[in-house]
Amino acid sequence: MKSLKNEIIARICYTDLVYDRINKKLNSELSNDKIEEIIGSVINETEESDFQQKGKNVYITNKARNIRLTINSNTFRIITADRLK
Repeated sequence: MKSLKNEIIARICYTDLVYDRINKKLNSELSNDKIEEIIGSVINETEESDFQQKGKNVYITNKARNIRLTINSNTFRIITADRLK
């Protein structure tokens, strides 16, 4: 049985609109490749105990980077990235 973390790493995907949303939410102007690199790093660095599945979404909270990712658990599409308050 695959772990949720490994499943997300293997299947994560992005839409064109999500890059703009992430830049807006993180108040940045990163390239699409840089966003994918950061998202991949956050997922890899985060312990699976910080992956929380609620309904159709998975929330990945990385306190060291002060970021929370939201990923659709059915399509494995990244929905957004938010700074922690």
